[in-house]
Amino acid sequence: MPVASTLVAVAAQNRREVSDHAGRCRRFLVYRVQGAEVGAPELVELDAGQAFHDAAADAPHPLDGVDVLIGASMGGGLVAKLAARGIRAATTDEREPAAAVARYLAGELPHLSPPAARPGAGHGCACGCQHD
Repeated sequence: MPVASTLVAVAAQNRREVSDHAGRCRRFLVYRVQGAEVGAPELVELDAGQAFHDAAADAPHPLDGVDVLIGASMGGGLVAKLAARGIRAATTDEREPAAAVARYLAGELPHLSPPAARPGAGHGCACGCQHD
């Protein structure tokens, strides 16, 4: 019986390190995990307007189908947007993308839960950022 594969995306704006503010990131390294084997990363570059901060929640997205997204930081709004797409969210202080994936697979990076909705919070973009 074949083992299901898992897709793990890592926010990596500079293509080398795990990025902060994953909601604004436009470059992701996507790793296919098959059993205990982690494949080589595939670079996914988003077009302008496709960063999760800006993308329409109801439109198809290049990272649809990813199982988990790892970033150095992400707001509650991004966690909620990812959850709506069926993507689990995790943050790490690890800067090397492959090491972050290994830590996730080892259970060292717990999934983040979407925050409860707060009436009147933020500016309506649901990203968790603090600008108006």
